[in-house]
Amino acid sequence: MERLYPNLILDALRNVRYPGNGRDIVDLDMIADDIRIDGSKVSFTIVFDKPTDPFMKSIVKAAEAALRTYISPEVEPTIATASRQPEQKAQPMLPGVKNIIGVSSGKGGVGKSTVAVNLAVALAQEGYRVGLLDADIFGPSLPKMFGVEDEQVYMHEVDGRALIIPLEKYGVKLLSIGFLVDKDSAVLWRGGMASNALRQLIGEADWGELDYFLIDMPPGTSDIHLTLVQTLAITGAVIVSTPQEVALADARKGISMFTGDKVNVPILGLVENMAWFTPERHPDERYYIFGREGGVKLARQLGVKLLGQIPVVESICEGGDEGRPVALDGSSITGQAFRHVAREVVDACNRRNGTLPPTIKVSLQ
Repeated sequence: MERLYPNLILDALRNVRYPGNGRDIVDLDMIADDIRIDGSKVSFTIVFDKPTDPFMKSIVKAAEAALRTYISPEVEPTIATASRQPEQKAQPMLPGVKNIIGVSSGKGGVGKSTVAVNLAVALAQEGYRVGLLDADIFGPSLPKMFGVEDEQVYMHEVDGRALIIPLEKYGVKLLSIGFLVDKDSAVLWRGGMASNALRQLIGEADWGELDYFLIDMPPGTSDIHLTLVQTLAITGAVIVSTPQEVALADARKGISMFTGDKVNVPILGLVENMAWFTPERHPDERYYIFGREGGVKLARQLGVKLLGQIPVVESICEGGDEGRPVALDGSSITGQAFRHVAREVVDACNRRNGTLPPTIKVSLQ
């Protein structure tokens, strides 16, 4: 093999063209001034504009091949890479949030969103800083329940980043995909599109400092649930069910999803919604129209805490339709029930944080 010298190396590298524009990497000034030669060993650095250049690996392989083809097969190249732009560190998700709570249910129709909204309001009424994300992509109900269907969402700049400004009502910061789509049209998105929209509402919004960040999850188990546990370190989950056997069976599946080995999100407790019907004018009367204490029994069987029982009262439906959550009225039957659940959730979070290690994001292979 002939003696190696820098210009010989550069001449060989002129045969390597950058796919983006067809020019060779020497002409593009991509070869750093650090060529080192030791016998048949050659080392140097190829400099790219960005640390995420998609052609980085292919350019390095092409450079290695060029040296062996145009100089000698005996050349032993060691090629490093560098970039002209510093690598930007990924922004941490929700850095100012102390507790992230998923509100979930095994099936639809059990009042999960009603519980999520009123729990958020009750926590705010207790003096906590609260955020609420409507992650039910295909059936967002948060705008209606807060009476903000016609509100516009704006952005502002924070530390050089353009961030969505969550709306704020009743002391709760809130965002929903419902703010970004036509409220009278169906949302027809593939799973990947829905997941990307959720990541944007989480990571590209100015949530600020929060004690509790609640996520109203879609019913059942889906790609959205996986997206959330892979995106956020969820402190714990609140499971919502009615006393009916069919709802309880699905609640078991929801609990199993969170507590499985791959997900491993702690269950903070179970809320039995629609536990009984109480006429507003006769608060002492109870009619168990959906079964009696099914949630109580399930919590006992699975060893999870019963956070509370929420009765069916006419005002809870009216409050949701009128955009005034019933938890705002602490003297009402349901308002008192939600205040109780809020205090139980706070206790459950404190107990969880005092006895278990911090949650980490899920990595599902």
